[in-house]
Amino acid sequence: MKKLREHLEEEEKILAPYAVKSRESKGRVHDEVPPIYRTHFMRDRDRVIHSTAFRRLEYKTQVFVNHEGDYYRTRLTHALEVQQIARTIAKALGLNEILTEAVSLAHDIGHTPFGHAGESMLNELMKDSGGFEHNVQGLRVVDMLEHKYPNFRGLNLCYETRESIIKHESEYDSALCVFEEFEVNNSPSLEAQVVNITDEIAYNAHDLDDGLKSKYLNLEQLNEVSLWKSIFDKIDRDLSNQYRIYVAIREFIKFEVNNVIENSERLIKGKGIKNLQGVYSANPLIEFSSDLESLNREMKDFLKENLYRHYKVIKMQEKSKRIVESLFTVYLKNINQLPPQFLEMIDEIGKERVIVDYIAGMTDRFAQDEYERLFFPFTKM
Repeated sequence: MKKLREHLEEEEKILAPYAVKSRESKGRVHDEVPPIYRTHFMRDRDRVIHSTAFRRLEYKTQVFVNHEGDYYRTRLTHALEVQQIARTIAKALGLNEILTEAVSLAHDIGHTPFGHAGESMLNELMKDSGGFEHNVQGLRVVDMLEHKYPNFRGLNLCYETRESIIKHESEYDSALCVFEEFEVNNSPSLEAQVVNITDEIAYNAHDLDDGLKSKYLNLEQLNEVSLWKSIFDKIDRDLSNQYRIYVAIREFIKFEVNNVIENSERLIKGKGIKNLQGVYSANPLIEFSSDLESLNREMKDFLKENLYRHYKVIKMQEKSKRIVESLFTVYLKNINQLPPQFLEMIDEIGKERVIVDYIAGMTDRFAQDEYERLFFPFTKM
């Protein structure tokens, strides 16, 4: 009788020929006994979920800093929304849902506290020492910084999951693949590409929702955005505005997802993609139609101008940068303020990178508390 894993890995019967198959994985850096009841990518997904870095996403900023309210999205809720949408697209296209799920959950695991404000400050502080980029940091987390297994460092994820982390790309994420291990000239798998585009769908949708909830955005402004107006105007006007907003957000996601599936099917067929090698050698194939891409561009420009550059958001971003810069400076002055497990890595990776690893792993809440412990004399340690 076949073991369940072997049965689950008969994926060629149900997946498209250009999908990534578990049994064809390039494997892990450290050899391990294969799981009995899970595929290799199921193991990757589960390891991400149980990691310390993943749990910390609950208190890391998406747009609104954690203390501003319980309603707003965090990095954790964003990852879950990406996972849910990405699995729908992957299933429709005959791709590996489990790999897509693992990558969705892991794609932001290298993010700093305070969102892109924290990342930009760490990059500035490290400009002469290799910089900082959260995809690279995400790979450091899963390869090195997690400490849960006695026989190796990190999570020892499969090559395909790790490659998808380092090649993640969106409007605000650069696919900074500087590792020859991952064949830098190849496009990522379609599963990784699905996560890339789903990231955009999810953050546009929840930033609209959060922006309206916070009253940083209003319906009068939004009705000047073509895509939003075309969706919102079709919704029953007898409903309250709040219910119309809820329906509009759902319709927005559905519209975007349907467009990605239909357009990507056309691209894959039109390019004659028959296998994984065809995916790797082609330009990205998971894309919006050109018409929707233009509408999304208008939407993103609107969000940038009216939400991300809202004066209250900018004030919080600038405060966040000062916190991160102050923590870095005070640790650099006396490195012995870091926990022992970080001090142990100084000889291997250098003082500055150890400090960055420590700060990048912080939640918003911990970074704020640490700032008070370091700079306010009567705060308890």
